[in-house]
Amino acid sequence: MENFLQLDNVFAGYNHNRDIIKNITFSIQKNCITGIIGPNGSGKSTLLRTIAGKIPYHSGNVIINKKNVFKLTNKERSQLIAVVLQDYIYSELVVQDYILLGRLPHRSPFQFFEKKHDLKIAHYYMKLTDTYYIRNKKMNELSSGEQQLVSIAQALTQQPQLLLLDEPTSHLDVMHQMKILNIIQQLASAQKLTVLFILHDLNLASEYCDQLLLMDKGRIFSKGTPEEVLTYSNIEEVYKTVVITLTNPLSKKPAIFPVSERILNMNNNKK
Repeated sequence: MENFLQLDNVFAGYNHNRDIIKNITFSIQKNCITGIIGPNGSGKSTLLRTIAGKIPYHSGNVIINKKNVFKLTNKERSQLIAVVLQDYIYSELVVQDYILLGRLPHRSPFQFFEKKHDLKIAHYYMKLTDTYYIRNKKMNELSSGEQQLVSIAQALTQQPQLLLLDEPTSHLDVMHQMKILNIIQQLASAQKLTVLFILHDLNLASEYCDQLLLMDKGRIFSKGTPEEVLTYSNIEEVYKTVVITLTNPLSKKPAIFPVSERILNMNNNKK
């Protein structure tokens, strides 16, 4: 099967004197869900922003659907990629108008207003993300969790081929975490959507991702299926903490259990 996203020996950072991500090489097939995991400061967000074309890479190549990301126009890039970051939105725009901004890359020249088709698409994704009921509220009146859902609705309204998300489940309760990830999983399958997102929750990453990239100190420490990446030895090496890994009896995916220092000390004292 042909690769949809390909990175070859990519070095990138915010200035030429200091690369944050180094020698990044991996590929993703179409409609695959890939999770980026790793401790704080490991380069996860830098990697995501580099793929999105927001941070220039200093060497290597980022190819999406056979096209170099940095050779695309802004409109071409926006038709191909949608990005959801964690930034709080202070805009006084009404939620529906904010979500409709996702249709801008698909407007024809001199089209200044959305069409009924655009509104229909926006309403579909608002209902899918449970944001339709707040469509008339202002963005700056929303909680962080509501803003997160609205941002995801806007990205889906953009109808991209590649969806990039920086911690899409942050600020959300467990019900909305699973709702969003279930939606993403369904869309990846039904609409051939390719997804790359950052997750801190290793159990959610295990359950919902087809493959994982475990990052450490700006490099890929391990890549592969959740079963290949989420071993206790990998997690303990990168996160510097003790865990136990078992198998989810239904999905057969790895499940990670933290072990507190107190419990470790109690068990050591018994020996």
